[in-house]
Amino acid sequence: MRSPVTGIVALFLLLVVAIVAYSSVFTVSQTEQALVVRLGDPVDVVTDAGLHFKAPFVDTVIPIDKRILDLENPSQEVIASDQKRLVVDAFARYRIKNALRFYQSIGSIQAANIQLTTLLNASLRRVLGEVTFIQVVRDEREALMARIRDQLDKEADAYGIQVVDVRIRRADLPEQNSQAVYQRMQTERQREAAEFRAQGAQKAQEIKSNADRESTVIVAEANSTSEKVRGEGDGERNRLFAEAYGKDPDFFAFYRSMTAYENGLKSSDTRFLLQPDSDFFRYFGNPSGKPQASPAAATAASTPPAAAAPKP
Repeated sequence: MRSPVTGIVALFLLLVVAIVAYSSVFTVSQTEQALVVRLGDPVDVVTDAGLHFKAPFVDTVIPIDKRILDLENPSQEVIASDQKRLVVDAFARYRIKNALRFYQSIGSIQAANIQLTTLLNASLRRVLGEVTFIQVVRDEREALMARIRDQLDKEADAYGIQVVDVRIRRADLPEQNSQAVYQRMQTERQREAAEFRAQGAQKAQEIKSNADRESTVIVAEANSTSEKVRGEGDGERNRLFAEAYGKDPDFFAFYRSMTAYENGLKSSDTRFLLQPDSDFFRYFGNPSGKPQASPAAATAASTPPAAAAPKP
């Protein structure tokens, strides 16, 4: 018969073996690297994910993040080389490339953020203080961010940190200076707009003057041509009238009278105050157009002359 003490001892040994086995293994995730410390001294750096072994009870495993970490930097006021005050809002991204050096120099992510913030602010003042406001805002922004990153990476290498990127999110004048700059820019743009409008008005006036001059020349040439053509037509008309008059004066006089009747006796409110026996209406009384003889003249014409009385 088995003794109860034997069972208890076996159970105890099994428990001890389980505890020792549990203390001898550790796991590393994909986003971490592990630093194995033995009695306060680092002995190994594990970068591969999976199950790993260590000495039980004497080794301590310190996980360290190996992902790219963000460093948010509060806005800083920087003075450019042209004495312009700038409010710079920047941030950085970094990763821990040497876990042993990181642990020995800083020890934690929080301490690393504090140290990197100080270094980033110093790099910002150093680099941006050498250039002008326009270079920071517009001309050389990418190059300046690369210079800041290189300087910060060089200084952070002593802590086992690699700076991946530095970005200037915003670089602007302080609020009190921005209003003055915006006002000056607005005034400058208004002046340029007024100048452009004046140049446009001058150009429009020149175009209009040229167009008026060309129009006047064209109208004058057209009037000259029309007068010339009209004169030639009038000459041809007079020639035809002269030929017609030479061939048949009576028909020509009749034609001219008919034309005068057509032009003078229209349906409009045109009134004449003429005697019925006027020469204008000679064709109304006689188709031949010849004036009729008066009754006294007709009687005188029909009475033979009286014989002369003999002298006594």
